[in-house]
Amino acid sequence: MTDDLNAPLGVASDQETKRRWPALPLVPIAAGVVGVMILGIAGAIAFIHNPLGGEPRAIAAIATAPPRAAEPTPQQRAAPPPAATPAEEPGNTISIIDGMSGQSRQVRVAAPPPEQTAGLDPRLVERTPQGILPRVAPDGSRPRDVYARAVRLPPGADPAQPRVAILIGGLGISQQSTSEAMTKLPGQISFAFAPYPSDLERLVARARADGHEVFLQVPMEPLDYPENDPGPRTLLTTLPAERNIERLHWSMARFQGYAGIVNYMGAKFSASEGALTPVLREANRRGLMVVDDGTSARSLIPQIAAGLQQPALRGDVHLDRVPTPAEVDAQLARLEARARETGFALGVGAALPVTIDRVARWARALEARGILLVPVSAGVARRSPTG
Repeated sequence: MTDDLNAPLGVASDQETKRRWPALPLVPIAAGVVGVMILGIAGAIAFIHNPLGGEPRAIAAIATAPPRAAEPTPQQRAAPPPAATPAEEPGNTISIIDGMSGQSRQVRVAAPPPEQTAGLDPRLVERTPQGILPRVAPDGSRPRDVYARAVRLPPGADPAQPRVAILIGGLGISQQSTSEAMTKLPGQISFAFAPYPSDLERLVARARADGHEVFLQVPMEPLDYPENDPGPRTLLTTLPAERNIERLHWSMARFQGYAGIVNYMGAKFSASEGALTPVLREANRRGLMVVDDGTSARSLIPQIAAGLQQPALRGDVHLDRVPTPAEVDAQLARLEARARETGFALGVGAALPVTIDRVARWARALEARGILLVPVSAGVARRSPTG
């Protein structure tokens, strides 16, 4: 009674709670629950037929078939299939900008060619990380001598007969013009290849097999660079000599079998003694002659080459400054007159259809006029480097 009086109002005492909820026997109840679970599992096994029960299983997604394409219309069935897209060759496409006309020409630059020596003198090649470079052989043989084309005098020819040489540059940039030049022009005419086109090894090999003497055109900085842009890896007056030599080596490694180098543009670079001298020294060290195309009156190529005792020539007549048939013919007549005056003259032109056509016509009748057509290198013996 005392506990009941001391308990808070509204709260049952412990004794009252015990009277309301008698203690449950916990152990028998737990045993009953476990028994029921065992009976349930046994019943499921007995009544569910699953011979693979307990075996590992994998769940695979079943893809639904795509909806059938609509039947083509008669016009679609008659249309020709789309042409397959050719695989891209390794390399890049670059733009060469002509500062005079403002025209931009897209040229594919192939990946560096494999180290091939077919048709080449193995003594004259040096393998480097940039590819094969020309060199002077251990026995002193030089590319400018080995790859020069011999002069073939016709029977009874006068050794003092006036001689002319023609150098056609830009070979390889236009496939059509290159093919026309190789087909129409006689082997005595020398070819200069730019370093950018793809398939240079094959083109140069064909040119040499046809009797053409070959030169490498090295892109050099013009006065209005970069508005007038020879292309990537152009030699620049703003670069140190080491960088320009690296760029020169890149051009040199594009193909082999050439007797010398020719400036490709370069009115500004060829007028800079500090920039030009290391380049010509490196070319001379590798046994190459040098040709100045004669398009810049400020060029120092002949003078610097003379100081290096490097064989060099300068173009006398630019054949296609104005690329019309009448003008090309007029320049060829000037070239003949120069040859009669001095004994030798060098004409320089580009691989333009009009130039190729007029030079081919002119060359067929040249011998009858008493003038001998010879490779470019043959002019070295008749002219001093400063001539």
